[in-house]
Amino acid sequence: MSEKRLLILDPQQIQQKIDRIAYQILEDNFEEQEIVIAGILPQGTNIALRIKAILDQIAPFKSTLINIELDKHGSSLKFNLDTPIEECTNKVIILVDDVMNSGKTLAYGFGVFLDVPLKKLRTVVLVDRNHKSFPVTTDYSGIALSTLLNEHVDVQLTESGENDAVWLG
Repeated sequence: MSEKRLLILDPQQIQQKIDRIAYQILEDNFEEQEIVIAGILPQGTNIALRIKAILDQIAPFKSTLINIELDKHGSSLKFNLDTPIEECTNKVIILVDDVMNSGKTLAYGFGVFLDVPLKKLRTVVLVDRNHKSFPVTTDYSGIALSTLLNEHVDVQLTESGENDAVWLG
């Protein structure tokens, strides 16, 4: 793989994408009392935190953040939550990750909630690479990219947001 990287999104563009996603979530859930934003560690949680911060300012409903740690390399579903799964019962779940490539991570994310009665489950990714191996679609995405299979999308998020970037390499 070459050392050349192409900047896809700069900090301002990333913030614009996250803002738009937050407003879409608000529009789709304005009648709810509470939604649960489930970030897939590590980068999905960083994006989920930013979405929650915006929703806390603009939405009439409560938004709760939970973190999901998945074993993405195993052949069966193994996960850890920082919140009891029962707290998601009969709520809207917004499952967040940074990049969707094959769809495996989001499919595992769905599996976390299979035994829980939900109002609905929606997915968010910052970058959708369109290389699905699993029947998973995104409900909200920042950008859709048609990439080569051997290319890598690198999402860099910083606490301050000043050096945020999405690179294709």
